[in-house]
Amino acid sequence: MNNLITISPSPHAQTPTTVTRLMLHVIIALVPAVLVALYYFGLGAAIVITTSIAGCVAVEYLITRFMLGQKPSIGNLSAVLTGLLLALNLPSNLPVWMVLIGCVVAIGIGKMTFGGLGCNIFNPALVGRVFLLLSFPVAMTTWPEPLVNRMAYTDATTGATVLNQIKMGVMDASDVDLVNALLGNMGGSLGEVGAIALLLGFVYLLCFKVISWHIPVSIIATVAVFSWLIGAPVGVELLSGGLLLGAIFMATDYVTSPMCHSGMILYGCMIGLITIIIRQWGAYPEGMSFAILIMNGVTPLINRYMKPRKFGEGRVAA
Repeated sequence: MNNLITISPSPHAQTPTTVTRLMLHVIIALVPAVLVALYYFGLGAAIVITTSIAGCVAVEYLITRFMLGQKPSIGNLSAVLTGLLLALNLPSNLPVWMVLIGCVVAIGIGKMTFGGLGCNIFNPALVGRVFLLLSFPVAMTTWPEPLVNRMAYTDATTGATVLNQIKMGVMDASDVDLVNALLGNMGGSLGEVGAIALLLGFVYLLCFKVISWHIPVSIIATVAVFSWLIGAPVGVELLSGGLLLGAIFMATDYVTSPMCHSGMILYGCMIGLITIIIRQWGAYPEGMSFAILIMNGVTPLINRYMKPRKFGEGRVAA
């Protein structure tokens, strides 16, 4: 007698949430930041964003279609989101050919080499960004000034970021206008500007339960506490550089972040601590990208040793 019962494969719990829907929510949450970037940097921002998105989509299509011989996966919008996040980590005057190199590295190496969506160890957009920073440091640290020559592209007027000026001793932290930092009227990558716009995206993601508060809040709180302890300007550290963009949109990536809440808090605290260490004592004035990638590599260990309680575990039998 055959006692085996044939059932459908997992998952058995069905939900209307899909990969495409999640990606779309994150893209919508980034719209305010994109609009701020377009307002302050004009044509250059439009070219970099368009090139990055198109490049990432094209690279993923070509790899899945012709190298892997699989059905193209660009319909799930993950390549679009990677391209948008990569663009927001770049200056608005970066040449098109450099942006395309970043797309190839982000998708080809950071994502598809590991097996595609859900298999990558590191955040693909940050892999592309860090590769460009290490390969083309001058171009990646030449920041156009906001609201100046907005119709210019590679020949835009440039200047140093707030964090860079403070690190070099050119500017004192007390001279930083935090209102401009909130509004986005400062130099930096496209997604570094406009703290209010990024926070609006954070609220949107929380409302639709796309992400939880654990990682962003633990990162921000850790940076605030350690900045205060070492005497660094807390407001400047929080509102300058890529802290908010990284904390809200990069560190919370489902694939590369821990699964349980306690692991998320440890992960976020370590990212915040590493960021402050790099900013204060490292060679770079900004350390968010490196901190997230380092902790991406630690995520498997966190998932192994900080697991959620199994269903029913710890209950007393009736």
